[in-house]
Amino acid sequence: MKPATETTGEPAALALLDAPQLASDPDRAARFAAEAHRILAELVAGGAALGWVEPPAPEEVAEMLERLVAAVRAGDAALRAAYLGPRLVGLGYWQRYARPTHRPHADLEKVAVDPEIHGRGCGRALTAALIEDARTAGIEVLTLDAPGGHPRPRGLNATRGVNH
Repeated sequence: MKPATETTGEPAALALLDAPQLASDPDRAARFAAEAHRILAELVAGGAALGWVEPPAPEEVAEMLERLVAAVRAGDAALRAAYLGPRLVGLGYWQRYARPTHRPHADLEKVAVDPEIHGRGCGRALTAALIEDARTAGIEVLTLDAPGGHPRPRGLNATRGVNH
């Protein structure tokens, strides 16, 4: 069940913010690294393959996000944050390959969803938004690597090409 909004009692709609939208709210932007750490650390502690063996330290996540935001500003990445009301419930990003000959290629490096809302379409919505961001940025090949036994990424059905 989705959290209710404070004013209407209606379920909050999932909002997918890009990096500029996220930065436009200073309070939200200030909380983002800590909220992202909460999600990433919980997922890694539960065995998720997100690039860490042990849950990352808050500082490590903050540094990763700083580098990512710099790449977004340079046009070499896209970041999406999923919110239900004021609560961060997911995030995802892609980054271009560093080699100049591979500029039209990028890796969808992380799609992370709060375990409390798994199975409700947040990962699919994040992935769809990131694929659209990749199309807009001229990415021709967007790669998502996932362990063979991990059912969630396979369920995203994100194997369609970026450019149709």
